[in-house]
Parts: sequence; C-alpha cells; structure tokens
Amino acid sequence: MDIHKKIDLIKRGTEEILTEENLQHLLETGVPLNLYIGFEISGKVHLGTGLICMAKIKDFIDAGISCSIFLADWHSWINDKLGGDMDKIREVAIGYFKEGLKAGLLCVGADPNKVKFTLGTELYHNNDDYWETVIDVCKNTTLSRMQRSITIMGRKQGDNVDFAKLLYPAMQVADIFIQNINFAHAGYDQRKAHVITRDVALKMKKNNLVDTEGEKIKPVCVHNHLILGLQKPPIWPLKDDEQLRELWSQMKMSKSVPNSAVFIHDNPDEIKEKIGSAFCPEGNAVFNPILDWTKSIIFREKDSYFQVKRPVKFGGDMEFYSYQELEDAYLNKKIHPLDLKNSVSNKIIDILEPAREHFEKARVKKMRNHMEELIVTR
Repeated sequence: MDIHKKIDLIKRGTEEILTEENLQHLLETGVPLNLYIGFEISGKVHLGTGLICMAKIKDFIDAGISCSIFLADWHSWINDKLGGDMDKIREVAIGYFKEGLKAGLLCVGADPNKVKFTLGTELYHNNDDYWETVIDVCKNTTLSRMQRSITIMGRKQGDNVDFAKLLYPAMQVADIFIQNINFAHAGYDQRKAHVITRDVALKMKKNNLVDTEGEKIKPVCVHNHLILGLQKPPIWPLKDDEQLRELWSQMKMSKSVPNSAVFIHDNPDEIKEKIGSAFCPEGNAVFNPILDWTKSIIFREKDSYFQVKRPVKFGGDMEFYSYQELEDAYLNKKIHPLDLKNSVSNKIIDILEPAREHFEKARVKKMRNHMEELIVTR
C-alpha cells in the first residue's frame, strides 16, 4: 500500500489528525507507527466504543500499524467508575471489557489477535520511569491547563473536583510517552489531552520518541467521530452551529444513559426497541442520531449498500449505494422516520451478530452476567 492510500485509510471516519503533515513525514521516512487507544472501564461496551473505535483499529491494522488498547484501570478509579472500587474495575477490565472490545473487532472484520491489550496496573507496577514521566509532564504544563482539561473525563470545566482528577490528564499524557506511542488515537472528546501531549513533547526529558535522524518528535494524534446517543436533545430546534457543536459532545452515545445506547451484545428485540424509540426528526439531517449511525456505521465502506424496506402502498423498498443518496431522500421526505429506523435496526442487528455469538460462549457470557450484576448493585 502506497503512502497516499495509507493516509486515506487512516483518515477515514476521523474528525482530525494532528497533524497530517507530521503523519506523512513519519510514513515517508519509514518510522514504524506505534498506535494506542485507551478506555476507562466504566460499564457495558456500546457502539461508539465497540464499532466506531474498533473499525478505526481495523483501518490502522490494514495500514500496517502496530495497535494496542490500554485498559485504564487507574484512570477509571480516579474518575469514580464502578463505584470507585479498584478491585471491581480491574476484574471487569481484564474480563468483560476486554472481551467486549474483542467482540467489536470481530464485528468489523478485524483479528483480535493482532491487537495488544495492556492494563494500566501492569504498566505502572514497579515502573519508576512512568512516575518520573508524569512529573515531567506536570513540570511542562500549568495548573490552569490541567483544570481546563478535566472535560476529557466528562466533567465540566469549573467543577469542584477532588485533586486526584487533576492528575488524570498528566497520567494520560504520560501513558503515551512511557509506551513510546508516536500515534495516539481517541474520540474527539479527548482532544485536550492530546494537545497537551504535543505541546510538551519537545520540552520533556522523558520523551523517547524520535525520527530516523534521532530527533525528538511530537506524537501524531487522530480523533474519530463521536456518534450521537438516541435521545432527544434538551434544546430543539437548534438555533445555530455553535449550539450544535456544544450539544453534540453532550449528546454523544453514553452507557450512563442506557436507552440512548445500543450495546454490542444487545439482542434483536432490545435493538429494535431502542432504535424504534429514538429521536429522528423528519426531513432533518443536522442532528439526527439515526442518520448519524447510518453514515458512520452502515456506509463506512465505499461499496456499502443499504435497503430501506417499506410497504408497497408507501412506495415499496428503496436501495441506496451512498450515504448522500440516502440523506437527500430523507431531506426531501421520501423516507418516513419509522421506515428508516426499522431498516437501520435490521442492519445493526446483522452487524452485531458476531458479538452476540462471542458472548454466548460460556466463559464470556459469565463475564457479561457479572457486569450486569455490578451495574445493578453499585
């Protein structure tokens, strides 16, 4: 695969790359790309994590990039996930959550064996270099910068938080340098951490990232799209683009709002019920979770095909070979929201079949059942 094809594959479905010029330089000079993405252990795996993020992992694997997934147990503890119980967090991390991500990789046609999984505890244990790197990051940024960055934890800027949460961004940045990651991957909501990473890279003593000339480099950072949750926004209709941008991040798919999210092991009836109740404004594509899912999941590949099924009395079935064709038809009200939702439900059910099969394995099913118990009891 030539460099331009690699870049096209890497860019697909992303919001931005910091920077494309840096990426091209690394590829042209033959620096091996070492990529990671980190996840808090915070509950069940939904489509944003299990499909959107894992689909990008597949793209990176296909582009010849070494990929790893970081199971961030310490960050989850700092951010009070699973009741702030570190033992439960670690148990879920190496059990249910790891298997959930493997299931997502299977759904997008990737080989889970080509991805390395690392638990935060394993990386930090007896690792003085890591904690020195955390301090190095802190010495090259400011308290106010850390305070502004707590939004990466789903917290609001200005919130009254415990001091541990101010360590979270510095640890996330240190994770990149200590693992020699020159290609960091995350959702767009993690952008602030990655900007800090690039800002401090050339100032740090504990940065071992170098180019072929032995010069220190900034890691390239890639941010994938955040898909919308299924709920109606608190403000509707939206007034302007600024309001749209603010709401999009707030309304992303979240496991904390279960009915707004489809989980990768949901059964067909659950999927149909959730999507059937989704917000899907007729003739509107600006803030429409069903169209957002259609664009990001169903029409991810260039040769994708999608059929909207409907009774003959309402015009019969319609076939689409690009997202733009579908959007145009929806904007012109040639497709009713209910028909779109029913057809998207069926497609998502088909895509998630490998995940449902994976979670029917006795060992993995037991992990899921335990995860469900933890959610109910915490």
